[in-house]
Amino acid sequence: MSVRQKSVDTIRILSSEAIQKANSGHPGICIGAAPIGYELFSDFLRFSYNNPKWDNRDRFILSAGHGSMLLYSLLHLFGYNVSMDDIKNFRQLGSITPGHPEYGKTDGVETSTGPLGQGLGNAVGFAIAEEHLAAIFNRPGYPVVDHFTYVLCGDGCLEEGLSYEACSLAGTQKLGKLILLYDKNNITIEGDINTTFTEDTVTRFAAQGWQVIRVDDANNLLKLRAAIIRAQSDLTRPSIIICNSIIGYGSPLANSADVHGAPMGEENLKKTKEFFGWTEEPFTVPEDVKKHCLAIAEDKLKYEREWNEMFANYEVAYPELAKKYRSFMGGCRPDFSQTEDFFNFEKPEATRASGGTIINKLAKLMPNLMSGSADLAPSTKTELKGEGYFSPENRLGRNIHFGIREHAMAAICNGIQLHGGIQMVCSTFFSFADYMKAGIRMSALMNIPVIYVMTHDSIGVGEDGPTHQPVEQLIALRSIPNMKVFRPCDGKETAAAYISALTQQSPTAIILSRQNLPQYENSGIKALTGGYVLQDCEGKPDVLLIGSGSEVELCSGAKEILKEKGINARVVSMPCMEEFEKQTEEYRNSVLPLDVKARVCVEAASHFAWYKYSRDYGEVIAMYSFGVSGPAKELFNYFGFTKENVAQKAIESLEKVKNS
Repeated sequence: MSVRQKSVDTIRILSSEAIQKANSGHPGICIGAAPIGYELFSDFLRFSYNNPKWDNRDRFILSAGHGSMLLYSLLHLFGYNVSMDDIKNFRQLGSITPGHPEYGKTDGVETSTGPLGQGLGNAVGFAIAEEHLAAIFNRPGYPVVDHFTYVLCGDGCLEEGLSYEACSLAGTQKLGKLILLYDKNNITIEGDINTTFTEDTVTRFAAQGWQVIRVDDANNLLKLRAAIIRAQSDLTRPSIIICNSIIGYGSPLANSADVHGAPMGEENLKKTKEFFGWTEEPFTVPEDVKKHCLAIAEDKLKYEREWNEMFANYEVAYPELAKKYRSFMGGCRPDFSQTEDFFNFEKPEATRASGGTIINKLAKLMPNLMSGSADLAPSTKTELKGEGYFSPENRLGRNIHFGIREHAMAAICNGIQLHGGIQMVCSTFFSFADYMKAGIRMSALMNIPVIYVMTHDSIGVGEDGPTHQPVEQLIALRSIPNMKVFRPCDGKETAAAYISALTQQSPTAIILSRQNLPQYENSGIKALTGGYVLQDCEGKPDVLLIGSGSEVELCSGAKEILKEKGINARVVSMPCMEEFEKQTEEYRNSVLPLDVKARVCVEAASHFAWYKYSRDYGEVIAMYSFGVSGPAKELFNYFGFTKENVAQKAIESLEKVKNS
């Protein structure tokens, strides 16, 4: 047996042993796709195990994240910081070998995967980022940005609708540095896919503009090698290599769903070892395999050395470009102390329009900023003016036409952000956040600062009706850990939302209005606290009027009505609950004094988020149903979003306090 084949079998056995020890995992893909993983890592993937974040490494994404032990075995064999103890601790609490790959936890893991199709969308984002940065920085003889993105998926990833969205865009954009390795074993959890997925995959991808390559036997390393070489040779379109494999190859459970998502059992593992002629002790890498794989990994260190030498010469030949490159890869951010004009808004306008002004000011300060939309940039106002659209003919374009592909847009933006060098903003109508939820959740899970701009934020959408009027979306996004949700009341708060998004390592949703809103004298940078006193009264307030976005105007109007009745009201703008909760208890109590029990919370969205602030005697004016179709002003009246109703609810809250 050759050492190459022995290395493949080592991956199979090591993965199976770890899964058996954990009594949890997915051995089938680890065994069946082991030759694909080995061939890629040994003969093609350019990486530096000494510096896993080397800028110009090839990216490998395991979209079929349930096969994580396959990746951990490869990382262990090829020199990464994944020890045998880490392998033994697969899926255990606190280990760096979790059940699905997690970004930031394990060297060599480019993105968190597991929800099928997400990694494929990420890979498209990685490929877009490579093309864009290469267009900016590469010069003849200086390929500063020049690498491939490889992604391994299974049948499940391609069944997900996300894959159609992402692969369609990849073909349209002619992303020739993207290579998809499709482990086609025809098995999912419920069994053979002949009742769920019989489409002609070859024709599907050819129709989407991909080069289609077939390997009839995934166990044949020479055929896999020839296929990858062929894929690399055509840079005019992305490539899919359809690798016919056998799930759980060599085990008694091969070619069945029984080996997909559960350990094989000790007896079946023993028989699998017999099939491969395996006589090593458990969790042992044969010496010849160890030397073979480490020699390959050490030889690959030359790629980083050669790149460093090339970049040193690049710095001499193109010093300004080299400086710009370092700035991009370092995540360049503007000096916000020098951006006073961000807060210059005079006339009433929709916060989506304010956001458009701000993002274009940012674009001049942040050359690494890119913006994309799901076919809605004219409405969301997120186009970077004069910067062109990214396309096969214009890789320098800083705007991206994602088309009507919200789900893929979120996943692709995660990939662009993870690649490094680019700050990504994407936008759509707020009601369509539901289509994006899985990708947004992955942004938060990985804690990466993708900015989501979502406009047309409430029943203020009006005549388009309840299908387009977001109600439950605010509470849905607010419920996501690591997610910041800003709903600004005017232009200055919108500017603060962008500043917050660009100064913290977490994703941010900026929720903007369609209708015009007033500009407030005391709004602005204080919005970074998440909640603050916008308009106060003389002396102690009798009642607190708390709102976000367009409903702050109602609180302001109600304050004047109450003043005429001799009632002191304080208006609190609450653009971001997450940021408000980060403040000290002393600050929070200074804004919302505990001894002021009469309160009214107002937001044209679900009521669930507000009871924390309304407390025992407060009133909540919010949506308790879906919206309806009609002119926006009539809808606000219909659902009780008027200054008169806010004032009346304040009086009712005061009565409850009085009678308590």
